[in-house]
Amino acid sequence: MSKIDYQNLLDVALKSVVKEALVHAQVNGLGDGTHFFITFKTRAPGVVLPDFLRIRYPDIMTIVLQYSYNNLHVSDKEFGVQLTFDGRPFFIRVPFSALVEFKDPSVDFILSFHPKGNVAADNDMELPLEEKPGSVPDTGRVVSLDEFRKKKNQ
Repeated sequence: MSKIDYQNLLDVALKSVVKEALVHAQVNGLGDGTHFFITFKTRAPGVVLPDFLRIRYPDIMTIVLQYSYNNLHVSDKEFGVQLTFDGRPFFIRVPFSALVEFKDPSVDFILSFHPKGNVAADNDMELPLEEKPGSVPDTGRVVSLDEFRKKKNQ
């Protein structure tokens, strides 16, 4: 019999609190000094972020929803919002699975999360490529190009 993963159950329950707070903001807006600080893993699967921000924040990033945000959209698995960076609007999307922290300083409220096994890299060139079906698995063998040149010339 498998064990109950209480940490996962707790994370799911607490992320639903974040989701409902964002839905409230989507429907009613933020008022009375309410603002959210949302910290997330920038390289987590499903995160949509402009390249210059991913380079500037290679691991985690915090966004603030307070005065200047637009098009907040919340679904069961993620939220998306248009924010202004360097004077230009950009739409970002963050799955709830990428969350690290959610704060509402106006009421001294903080939730912390522990995303599981997300890929982190200093730049996109270091990210592992996904294997495609039918691709040759990496055996760790180093192959010299000379081996191929000899076969071609024979």
